[in-house]
Amino acid sequence: MENFETSAIRTQTERSQFDEHSTPLYLTSSFIFQDAEDMRASFAEEKPKNLYSRFSNPNVTEFTDKIAKMEGAEAGYAFATGMAAIYSTFAALLNAGDHIVSCQSVFGSTHTLFTKYFPKWNIETSYFKAEDAANVEQYIQPNTKILYLETPTNPAIEILDLEFLGRSLKNITLSLL
Repeated sequence: MENFETSAIRTQTERSQFDEHSTPLYLTSSFIFQDAEDMRASFAEEKPKNLYSRFSNPNVTEFTDKIAKMEGAEAGYAFATGMAAIYSTFAALLNAGDHIVSCQSVFGSTHTLFTKYFPKWNIETSYFKAEDAANVEQYIQPNTKILYLETPTNPAIEILDLEFLGRSLKNITLSLL
């Protein structure tokens, strides 16, 4: 049995007919189809296939597979920016009428989501100060779906004790339904 480090390093997409040592870069916007039926079945997600590099690409798949393996996760997603990852997570988990609890010191673009865009969709945010993290439970409401934290915070560079927060909130269940 190979060790963790070897396994993480050797996880690689299937080699091409050229038997390259490392995965080639797939610098393409889209991928071809054998015929119209192949294209239909691919877009209908009846068969796994790369369609368009903004959706999937062998290089991104290899990257996410390696990160998932190193983190012991089943799967993962990769984004071009941190804000794309943050927004996509919120979009996947939130609905109108939901509530977010967030540390007051967050990246400016995240703050803009909370104050400018989410209110249009009836999503509210309550903020707590980093030094008041021990009392974060008081901000949780019945409709709270996300507890959002950054550490170190941006721009204040405050450190939140994630282990402490995890222990103190372990009996809190946020419903994602």
